[in-house]
Amino acid sequence: MESELVEQVRAFVRGVGTGRKLTQTGRITLTDARALVESLGTGDVLDPAIGDRVYRTNSSQELHNLTLLVEWAKAARLVRRTGNRLVAVKKNAALLDDQRALWLTLFTTFDRMGEAFLPAGPGESPLRTEFVSGTRAMLTLLYQDGQPVDRLCAMVWDVVTAPYVLDDATEFQLGLWRQCNDRDVRFVLDVLRRLGAVTIEDETVAMTALGLSGMRTLLDEPDAGEPVYQLKITLVDADEPPVWRRVLVPAAIRLDRLHGVIQAVMGWQNAHMHVFSDGQTQYGVPDPELEYHDEHATKLNELVSPGGRIEYTYDLGDTWDHEILVEEVTVTEDGQRCPWCVAGQGACPPEDSGGVGGYQQLVEILADPGHEEHQSMLDWLGLDSRDQFDPARFDPDDANRRLAVSSQAGFITVGR
Repeated sequence: MESELVEQVRAFVRGVGTGRKLTQTGRITLTDARALVESLGTGDVLDPAIGDRVYRTNSSQELHNLTLLVEWAKAARLVRRTGNRLVAVKKNAALLDDQRALWLTLFTTFDRMGEAFLPAGPGESPLRTEFVSGTRAMLTLLYQDGQPVDRLCAMVWDVVTAPYVLDDATEFQLGLWRQCNDRDVRFVLDVLRRLGAVTIEDETVAMTALGLSGMRTLLDEPDAGEPVYQLKITLVDADEPPVWRRVLVPAAIRLDRLHGVIQAVMGWQNAHMHVFSDGQTQYGVPDPELEYHDEHATKLNELVSPGGRIEYTYDLGDTWDHEILVEEVTVTEDGQRCPWCVAGQGACPPEDSGGVGGYQQLVEILADPGHEEHQSMLDWLGLDSRDQFDPARFDPDDANRRLAVSSQAGFITVGR
């Protein structure tokens, strides 16, 4: 695995040694910066000449590539500021000798780097201030498939301008702002290329195997060879028709992530409270009144082994009880998506339909056009006819589309 940026970060951290003096503003001194630009090969231009005029470099902050390396090393906790000195973090020194771990640390902290290397001031783009949402959306799209640069620029523009009201902006202002944003998207893509996460050929960007592996880490998807549980998730007491899903999940998936998987593959809308139980302890969102154990701090394989069962209840009013059976354990293969729904049966009951008993009554009413409540049930569901709801229908492709949206939305909004 070769990466220009990994080698530069490693060389910079080792060069810090026992410490480097910083300016009063916490920047690398200009004397050190001049030496680092040459020794690290950052490509920054000192004292650039434009026409007949030379513009003196007055601060290391003007050297965007060097600043990126310094701030990235800080974000990865490889170096830290102590008073007016920059020193190496000794407890993380082992990362410098582990190429894969160092790369992954840099990749998973990249979304903190916007202000480190994107231009500020008059030419500042919205991506600089909305860097987390913009880069995560871009990585999510690239994780699905290769993309033209123009499409990535357009998508990032839509994401980073969403928080702003642009109704009063002129076409000229919008056009200029969009140009600055497209410029910065290209800067970001070039950094990812130098990191080894993407390739760029003929204005098309694709993730490398290394980049895909990094995304699996960000999304808590297992790498090749890691253990996977095959689960059968069954809606308890739902017999006419039965409702169940067979799903592959990382054996070490956290329960809060498993909650999202269940919501997606079953077809629920995540509109109510939920709780897991292993028969002795309940796990959910921490609440002092309910005394749940924290589901964010609990992994599935800590509670159950192959052949074992746990329970999941959604909507503590309607009480939709699910049995989660670990049917078997396998390992992830190259290119395999996980979590992934492989089979199932039965439509998801409508939310707030009164639990299994109320749902089965709803199915009977919809099947009988002569029933006095038939039309009111259609109206409640927003249906024109009973044919629009088939209680036996299940499509794993639909479930996996919901699963992909749920997984990626979680990454985009909150990350790890």
